Amino acid sequence: MTDAVNESSLPRAATPYLQFDEQGEPFLRGARCKHCDEVFLGDREHCANCCAQSCMSRVSLSTSGRLYNYTVVHRSYPGVEVPFISAIVDLDDGCSVKGNLLEIEPSSEVLAFDMPVKVVFRGAELAKPEGEGFLSHFFVPA
Repeated sequence: MTDAVNESSLPRAATPYLQFDEQGEPFLRGARCKHCDEVFLGDREHCANCCAQSCMSRVSLSTSGRLYNYTVVHRSYPGVEVPFISAIVDLDDGCSVKGNLLEIEPSSEVLAFDMPVKVVFRGAELAKPEGEGFLSHFFVPA
């Protein structure tokens, strides 16, 4: 008998690449090329790096990485709290992922390129009000 979690008890994923393991723990799913070892966010059939076809295998993406780039957003849609940090993170497995960086002051005096971060999963309403009831990925300083 397995300890698989009933899918109806899981929160709804905000994106198709946010998945849940057999214990109900969230993770980001990616695809790794069997030819060149490049890693991408989400499912893919073909490699955008080496153009190999039908060569991708599903992988769980790393939960740690480094801040590659960021923007401190001061104006956004109604209902979205500003300022917030929109970040691009290079995960330790080579995949780049975009998301909001939390738990740090949104200031260039505090933020540093290449700073270590980790992936966390929280309610999507942190990013936008209509995200309530959904789970999304975010980053926090490591």
